[in-house]
Amino acid sequence: MRCRRHPASLSRRLRPPAHRARRVTNLGLGHLQFEALITEARLSANPNDFALIAFLGLLGLRIFETCAASISDLGEEHGHRVLRVRGKGGKVVLIPLPPAVARAIERAVDGRTDGPILRSTLGTRMDRHAATRRLKHLAVTAGVRMPRMHPHMLRHTFVTTMLDAGVSLRDVQIAARHADPRTTMRYDRARNNPRPAPELHSRRIHGIGNVTTGARLCREQCR
Repeated sequence: MRCRRHPASLSRRLRPPAHRARRVTNLGLGHLQFEALITEARLSANPNDFALIAFLGLLGLRIFETCAASISDLGEEHGHRVLRVRGKGGKVVLIPLPPAVARAIERAVDGRTDGPILRSTLGTRMDRHAATRRLKHLAVTAGVRMPRMHPHMLRHTFVTTMLDAGVSLRDVQIAARHADPRTTMRYDRARNNPRPAPELHSRRIHGIGNVTTGARLCREQCR
């Protein structure tokens, strides 16, 4: 008996490429919001708060990279203090530390020679849940009102801050360690809202030039 189903019904519908299916809808924090958050973290009695915000917002680390950072990962390379980070896919990179981040780490380490850099209130390694709770607490205390505060929002802030300051898309991609440049471009396209002049943030955020230098060093390292 002849099948009456249309031949097209057996074909598979093509899906759009992954880079087109994903869209960046979260714009991160504005310059003044991030300034208020990092100021609150610096003045916090908890020594881990400043290092947490510095890792996420000034280095652009992912939350699992931040929580996995250990004292043994700290070192020096070509006269620069660096942090060894194991990122996605197990790829290990050396990230130069701006002075503000180095100070934040020293405060969190507090003379210890081993163990995690960030610790919970119980003295154990901080996990993503404890980090998110600390971040939300700091945001409320600093008066930063966001509908849903989470760690990746600071990584997004790291990317958009560099783009707002005029850093090239290629250098931002290297600093953020995006394997695909289209990922960085999505962050760039998501900047729909007007933001304050980048001079305010780059002057008060302890050296956007240090982040740019770090991107250049990472690029030379990957050659």
